Amino acid sequence: MDYKIIDIPKITDPRGNLAVLEKDTIPYKIERVYYLYDVPSDSHRGGHAHKECLELLIAVSGSFTVILDNGKVKETVTLNKPDKGLLISTMVWRELADFSSGAMCLVLASHEFEESDYIREKEDFYLATGSNS
Repeated sequence: MDYKIIDIPKITDPRGNLAVLEKDTIPYKIERVYYLYDVPSDSHRGGHAHKECLELLIAVSGSFTVILDNGKVKETVTLNKPDKGLLISTMVWRELADFSSGAMCLVLASHEFEESDYIREKEDFYLATGSNS
């Protein structure tokens, strides 16, 4: 599968933790930052794949599930620690679900928003990946 869990460096002292994303923590320059919050627990987000954009997802608060599909393999990852990030490669379908109360998903993207980079229909995604799923 085309994803990786990234350990986000943190500094711990009696005042609390400080997570740091700089230098080579992620393998691209961040071009867009956005976050999801107040997502009802029965809602789904995502439901698309990117042709060129890489994304790092972080559960800054609470937890949520990410369902990943590369056209051949489907896997589920639960994010619930602010010092762990999920790096999702291109051409991986992603759906976010099971948001806990107070969950916040921070996304650090390698590209600015561009609609033509999205594959929003699962049938089109399977055609693009040569999958029969």
